[in-house]
Amino acid sequence: MRSLRVQLILFWGFLLAACALVAAVIVVLYQTGSGAQVAASQSHATRACEDIATRYAKSVPAAVADAPQADLLRVLLHVVLLEVPQVEGGVWRAGSGMLAYAYPTYEGSSAKVDVPAAEEPLIVQTARESAGAGRPAVNLVRGSREVLIVAACPLAAHPGAAVWTMTRAHSGAIAAQKSLRVGIAVLALLVVASGGWLGWMLLRGLRQVRRLESAFADAQEDTVPRLERTGIRELDRIVDGFNGFGARLQDARARLKEATAQRHRDLRLTSLGRMTASVAHEIRNPIAAMRLKAENALAAPPTRHADALGAIVTQIDRLEGLVQSLLALVQPLNLQPRGVPLGDWLRERLEAARPAAGARGVRLALRGDVSAEAVFDPLHAARAIDSLLDNAVRHAADGGEVVLSATVDAARRRCTLAVEDDGPGVPEALRPQLFEPFATGRADGNGLGLALAREVALAHGGDLHYAPRHADGSGGGARFILELPWRAS
Repeated sequence: MRSLRVQLILFWGFLLAACALVAAVIVVLYQTGSGAQVAASQSHATRACEDIATRYAKSVPAAVADAPQADLLRVLLHVVLLEVPQVEGGVWRAGSGMLAYAYPTYEGSSAKVDVPAAEEPLIVQTARESAGAGRPAVNLVRGSREVLIVAACPLAAHPGAAVWTMTRAHSGAIAAQKSLRVGIAVLALLVVASGGWLGWMLLRGLRQVRRLESAFADAQEDTVPRLERTGIRELDRIVDGFNGFGARLQDARARLKEATAQRHRDLRLTSLGRMTASVAHEIRNPIAAMRLKAENALAAPPTRHADALGAIVTQIDRLEGLVQSLLALVQPLNLQPRGVPLGDWLRERLEAARPAAGARGVRLALRGDVSAEAVFDPLHAARAIDSLLDNAVRHAADGGEVVLSATVDAARRRCTLAVEDDGPGVPEALRPQLFEPFATGRADGNGLGLALAREVALAHGGDLHYAPRHADGSGGGARFILELPWRAS
């Protein structure tokens, strides 16, 4: 049960059940307490009645007197009832009526000596039942505020005579019922109030959670949203922690971007140091060739000047190509990424490489997610792929095959372009400096193509790396993998 809503609803149900149980316990306790009071009063009245009859039987055997001794009965009534508060009693005999009466614990201003007129019919009825049946009898009359209890015990020595006792048990029915109703009403009010309170808290919390969810859903893909405080302390702690994390993340991204730019600058400076010697060598050779041709032309007849000038122009073209490649390598790339349909764009790259491939009988193939679309700079990426295809066509076996493939990972938002050939592969000794300028295994190459392709990959926030065509390294062949993020950085 991870849902806050379910937990609160279950808590509310538990609270309702607990209040219902408490109300039931109150009712049971009320009923039990009232009944216990009535039972205790009945027990006191019955026990007093039996005590009087027993003492009288011990004091006056049946053979001594035919008529009950009223004086002795008054004394016994007084002695016994004095020990039982709020119990009155007397002796009744058929045909003679009331023979004795006593109420020693009466709380009035004077002694009470008269049988209560209102209760006398019930007393006579109970005494007659007991005398006629020869066993104790008890009658209860329940009123709104009290229960009237009359008990009678036969006098064994005198047929038709019975001792009776009477008391009242305060049931408190009306007051208790009123208090009970008030208590249950208060409980019900508390349940409704607590339920409303919990419901309000639940709706308020869920409303704030939905607002946070909307903030996350509306956030840009590459940004961390700043959340507004909700007014709920627990949620605000999470909001403050998230905002702090977002601020630290933005700072880390800025530092990473700066470090990446610094790394690129460092790589450029390092490459520039290595490149200086290579550039001097690459420039010295054409200059030396042009000088030699010029000196020979000066010493030769005018008819041979045209051949010398043609050779010099060829060397100049070589120098111009070298300079253009160097400028492309050292100048920063101004990327303009946009959505590119991969199928048409990759076919254009193959068509550009087809004349050179046809000259060597190399087959060109296209594989992978050619129907997908990716986001990058098509112009600079085309320069990188064209350079990789030219390199692959040059190193492929005669009549061999060059494969251009594309893979789009929508989850990681990354596009991977690979160019592979079936040539001998890159020598192990050349791999550490493979993407550095002027690192090449061909006598007629300057090694700037791979360096330029890697610069394009880095500018997009991706990378270019080499891998053998076969994972186990057997069978030869080279594979260059260009990884481009879905969105340029």
